[in-house]
Parts: sequence; structure tokens; C-alpha cells
Amino acid sequence: MKKYLLAFIMAYMGESYATAQEWMRLHRTYEGVDWTMPIKIEESTEVQFQAAGSKLHSVIAKDSETEISVPYDLTQLDSIDFAPSLTDAEKGHNHYRPFAMYITTEEETPITERETWLRCHISIDGRGEYSNFSGTGQIRGRGNSSWEWYDKKPYKFKLDTKSKLLGLDKAKNWNLLANYRDVTDLMNTFAFETARWMGMPHTNHTRYVEVFLNRQYIGLYQLTEKIEIKQNRIPISETEGLLMSFDQDDGPSLSPYDGDNFWSKVFNLPLCVKSPENLTPEQLDSIREDFAQLETAVKAHDYAAVDALMDIPSFIGILQLHEFLYNVEIDAPRSLYMFKEKGGKYTFGPVWDWDAGFDFDWGTMTTGHRFFTDYRELIYGNDPLKGTGAAYNINKFWREMFGNATFVKQYKDTWNTLSDSIYLRNWAETMKYADALTTEGAYSRDLRRWPMRTNNIIHQTQTEIQKMSNWLRDRKDYLDDIIANYPDGNDDIIDGNVTVVATLTKTQSVNYATGYSQSGKISLNRNEISAILGGAPTDLVPLNADGTEGNNTAAGTYGAWFDDEGNTNDWGWGHVYIESDNLYSWSYGCHPSNCRRGDTHTVTLQYRLKNKAVNVRVTFNVQ
Repeated sequence: MKKYLLAFIMAYMGESYATAQEWMRLHRTYEGVDWTMPIKIEESTEVQFQAAGSKLHSVIAKDSETEISVPYDLTQLDSIDFAPSLTDAEKGHNHYRPFAMYITTEEETPITERETWLRCHISIDGRGEYSNFSGTGQIRGRGNSSWEWYDKKPYKFKLDTKSKLLGLDKAKNWNLLANYRDVTDLMNTFAFETARWMGMPHTNHTRYVEVFLNRQYIGLYQLTEKIEIKQNRIPISETEGLLMSFDQDDGPSLSPYDGDNFWSKVFNLPLCVKSPENLTPEQLDSIREDFAQLETAVKAHDYAAVDALMDIPSFIGILQLHEFLYNVEIDAPRSLYMFKEKGGKYTFGPVWDWDAGFDFDWGTMTTGHRFFTDYRELIYGNDPLKGTGAAYNINKFWREMFGNATFVKQYKDTWNTLSDSIYLRNWAETMKYADALTTEGAYSRDLRRWPMRTNNIIHQTQTEIQKMSNWLRDRKDYLDDIIANYPDGNDDIIDGNVTVVATLTKTQSVNYATGYSQSGKISLNRNEISAILGGAPTDLVPLNADGTEGNNTAAGTYGAWFDDEGNTNDWGWGHVYIESDNLYSWSYGCHPSNCRRGDTHTVTLQYRLKNKAVNVRVTFNVQ
């Protein structure tokens, strides 16, 4: 350390020179609060301070390949002093309170992209609860809708050296969640606390930080771990372990040119391989084939086969957490992670991204933040296997096991074990964060910085917190009754295979100009179908052109979009669709951007009762 440079700065600041301890602290008063930016000073790190005009420059260079210039405006600093590091006995370890975090990019370059990393210096004031942090790294934007739509941006950063931050395990990679549309700032926190209490593997932690970026206060953020295969994150082999996400954004539909994603073979799910990276096409296909073994077992309702391939408690946990918090992004799907050690089972987790739950009003996606309207909506319905009463027609991968009696009993027993405390215990834990954020003024400072966060909300944060509590309490009570009355799992399709005993045909004209909403209906004779099957059908599924079961991609209870080859596909690739109003009356339409006059499309839906099936083949003539 250059003592003459430090002495120069002290003279500039009107301070007398003091012997350097382990930490140099720069103090600034903002909104009546003393904010401390700590800088580490030790033999292993060469720290030089220079004054140029009104700026203090801190260069931390010895342990990094690139020197980082960290400017601070001396006119905004009240004082500089020194302090020794705290011993473990002196630390408080109160992780509920908000901490202060300072990020300065090289030359104070604005962070405007999610693809480009910027060099930066980061420091965190542990406020006597944890060790301070000061170090270098890189930062960039993150997120999808949260980055595109909202002014308060989320970020990810990676440190040059693995470090513990605010008591969390050492790592290089971290996330800063903006939680912009969640005015309570508690939704991810409640989900993390609940998932960890439920025993979901490797669940993230929460540390709240108030962030200054390039000397400007940018609000309250949630500091949490990155989901990755690492010793202190998901501790499986980095070379032979597997981390995948079910994600529409990263999957083949919206990222078709990425070499790390695929449509699953049986249920047509969008999957992205997060680790390992740089897979060959052959390796990616091998992963797809391996996952197809699990899909086949799920489709057959085969508990023993599924149990050999998948960690069923984590599967039940992810299903129950999504239903409890009404996180409908399982429908897309988005942000659902699953990992597997070589030779091990597919396991769900860590959980991620919950600010689309809690009955979020998607109509206010870009303009507002309405939640907690109705606690009685259901993702899986009151009969998950059939989707009866469901607000969404989610992929059957998530629902097929409800056809197995052993699985349904385990699902009900698990919920009964959780029910008494899933709200009470985890809400009490979450309120410790809320109380600290309120007491220390973090909520009010953030809302003054981002007043548009409360757009279309009549009440402010405290009212929204109370609405969240009431909604969770009422929803828990409501689900108690719904889950208790799930059908016991009658294994309608005994071995996963059906025998087609009859094929009915229909011909329908489609008006190209009308497009999505045609005026006609396709009507089936229920008595005729029941007579063929020997009873009323219990399921209706779309078929691909080769006769295999396709994915239900329509918005109704049953149906699908079909592409030009007669296979089920995403609506963006679809040409015609069938969507049932009930089991025997179907609506239909076409995608005006994909269809042409004169096109002919033949598609098939299948009625089922146990192992018998009736195919209904519909030919659409586009006019």
C-alpha cells in the first residue's frame, strides 16, 4: 500500500492519517442513513489509492489479470476510516436484515446487455452480521421478461475468486433479483423458505441488499445463488452429472438454433441442457433417449419403473409447491430444473422464479403488478389425471402419475404431513425479512426510487403483504379439501398401450379469412362412442401422424395444434387446431399466418377407456 497516496487523500478529506487496519471504510450519507463501502486491505492484495480532481480511485490489481479503476466522488463521501475484521464471536449472523452492496463498472460503463460481461469492483457491507466483502469480477444483465419489460433490471455477476457472501457458501457466480413486479419482495423468499423446509434439494437462500451501481442508488435486490453444478451448489460430477431445465425460453421453440436443447421424445417438452456444455449432437440425442425412458414409464403410470428412474419425493414436492403458490409457469413450462448424477435418478430442483405465481394477473404483465385475486384457481384441477376443473391444460407429463394409486396415496400423505405448517411456519419465517426491510427503511427507499412499481396498485407494500398472507392461508385450507378428494388413481390405461377398436372420420371446412375462431363445431355421438368402448370414455388425447400420443397444446381441456404433417406442435408452428368445449363437442380453427387456401390437413384425436380406444380422424379443407 502506498502510504503517501493514502496520506494525500486523508489530507484532502480533512482527516488525520491513521495506521491501516484490514478494512478501509468510505462513508456516505444517503437519505439520512450512513452507507459504508468497505475495501479490503491485506498483504495478498495490492491496493493503491489515487486522487484526481474530485474522484477517489481504488485500484485492486495484484490478484486479478485486469486492473479495475473504481471511482468515487469525494464530494459524496463524508469520511474515511479504518476498522479491523470482526471475529466470529463478534458477528451477529442476522440474515434477515438488508445489507449494502456497491458495484462499480470499469469507467462506470452502463450495464445495457445480457450478453456482454463488464469488468467491475464489488463490495458488501456486512453491517456487523457477516464479514465484509471487497473484490473484482464481471457483471451483466439477466432474465427474460424482467429484463425486457421493467426499468429496474436484474443482474448476474461472477467474481474472480470464489468467495463467501453474507454467510453463504463460497462461489464465483451469483444472481441479483430485482423482483420488480412483486411489490412485497417476498414471493421468491417465501418459495425458497418453503422449499427448503419441504426438503427440496439444494434450495437457494435469500440475502437482501440495497445496491449502489456506479454511485447511484438503484434499489432493493435479492442476492441469491446461481443454479449450477458446483461443490457448494449442486454437488454432483461437473463432467458426468446432468443439469436440465424445462424452459420455453431456452428450449427449441424460442431458441431453435442453440445446440443444447431438444423436444422430449414422448411428451414433447422443451428441455435445455445447462450442464455439461458444448455437447455434440450425438451426446444431446443420448440425453434425449435416456429421458425418454422416464417419460415412457410415466406415460404407463408404472410406479416401480418411475421410482427406479426418478426421485419421486422431489417430483411430488415440485408439483405441490407449484399448485400451492399457483405458479402457472409449469404450463409453459419455464424455470423448472432437474439434475441427475451419472447412474443416479432424475431429481427435481433447485426451485426457481416464483413472481409469476400467487394468482398473478397476466393482463398487467407490462403495466402493473396485481396478485392475490382468487385462491380457488387450480393448475391440476380436482382430477389431475383428466385435468377436470383445471385453469390450465398443462403437459400430461406432470399429470400421468395421478393414474397410479400408489402415487396418489403418497401425494396425499405428503400433503397431509405438510399442511399444518406449510403456511404458518414459512410465513412466520418470511415475515422476519419483511419486518427488517420495513424497520430499516429498505421498502420505502426502493419505492421512492421506483415509484412505477406501484402502478395499478391502490395500496402500498404493507397492504400487499397482508393480502399475500391472507391468500396463502386461504389457499392452504382450500387445497386441503381438493387434494383429499383427488380420485385414488384407477390406472385407466393399465400398461400404457391401447388397442384401437374403431376409427370414425369427419370432414370439416375451415375459412382461411376467419382464422382462429371458426363458427362451426365438430360434434360426436356420445352413445355411439360409449357403445364401441363398452362405457363412457375417460380420456381424449391428440395423436401424431404416426399414431403415437401427441402433446396437448390447445388452451382447452382437450385438443392440440397440429402442424402441416399432422403432428401436434406449438401454436407458432401449427396450421389447424382442435379444442374441446366438452368431451363430445369441439371447436376448431387455423393459424392465418401458416395456412393457405387449398390446404388439406388430416388430424386425429383418440377417445380412451382403459386399454380400448376409438380414433376420430378429421380432415380440414382450408377455403
